[in-house]
Amino acid sequence: MSLQELAFGVMNESYSCLITTILAMEAEGEDYMMDGRLLKERYRGCLFGLAVGDALGAPVEFLSLQEIKRTYGSAGIEKFEPWSGFPAGSYTDDTQLSLATAIGCIRAWTRGMKRGIWHPASLVYTAYMEWLDTQSVPQQYRAPGSTCLDALRSGKIGTIAERVNYSKGCGGVMRTAPAGLVFSPGEAFKQGAGFAAITHGHTSGFLPAGFLSEMISHLIRGKKLAQAVELSFLPLQEYEGSHETISCLNTALRLAGSNRPVEQCIEEIGEGWAGEEALAIAVYCALKFDSDWLRGTLAAVNHSGDSDSTGTITGAILGTLLGFQAIPGQMVAQVENASCIDNLALQMWEMFGPGVLSEQEGPPAGEEP
Repeated sequence: MSLQELAFGVMNESYSCLITTILAMEAEGEDYMMDGRLLKERYRGCLFGLAVGDALGAPVEFLSLQEIKRTYGSAGIEKFEPWSGFPAGSYTDDTQLSLATAIGCIRAWTRGMKRGIWHPASLVYTAYMEWLDTQSVPQQYRAPGSTCLDALRSGKIGTIAERVNYSKGCGGVMRTAPAGLVFSPGEAFKQGAGFAAITHGHTSGFLPAGFLSEMISHLIRGKKLAQAVELSFLPLQEYEGSHETISCLNTALRLAGSNRPVEQCIEEIGEGWAGEEALAIAVYCALKFDSDWLRGTLAAVNHSGDSDSTGTITGAILGTLLGFQAIPGQMVAQVENASCIDNLALQMWEMFGPGVLSEQEGPPAGEEP
């Protein structure tokens, strides 16, 4: 499937106490047994979750909370609305690039199986460059971030070792949830961070992306939400420069265990323009509403800040956790390119699902030509 076919679109005592509090919020019980049907619904839930969350947040991305309430009522935005000349249900560059990440991973896996060459970042970068080519088409220009555009136009492929800039914007983390559908825990963090580093070189630009990918990898394997959060701290703390992301996540965990109003909690975390803030807002909203996809995602978009990105990330987390059926059917039907998103999710499930069920490793590593 081409992009054209998709029609672009350090663990310490304090932390341990916080995560223990959050774990206590969840019902006790063992992880349920994973089966193919449930796994398929998680793949669909992740991709539809991020697209629907993105489309919900798009109309209010640049509005303050007061402006949102003045425009849409005291509860804020609650359904798809038109934005910038695009019809209700249209998504932004967040979903476009998330789908590009998914397509790049599919291509990398296919090449790995056929030729024994396994270098996912190269194929993801190619997909991002194909997305860049679409940005000259007004209908496909969905308020993309300048960092992504400038980095891709530079002709350089950013890596964690050789950084293309020092941006910590959320344009890296908002697009890496699909990596968690592909890679096993540990590898998911590494690859997700690497995909974000293609365009975002600050540690707070790419480490939140690794954390999100790692979370999705645990959730797709049936871990409960708080367990996925806890386990995702393990690779994060190994990276130099992770203190900012850890601190912001600790704030989100502390607030999730409190009874303070949701709007106040999100305001304390930040506005979501930076990578660590966008991730932390999403983790907070997901933990606060871990059994209700719509409430959690609406909380994530109704704030003063980068509402489409926080909606994208929260929608992906809760969609993976709760499955496709948790997302309102009317929104699924109305979101842009719904059939293409579903086809892509099913293709990923067919390609990567058996590995999740059996914990099979990916294609063997090979030399990059």
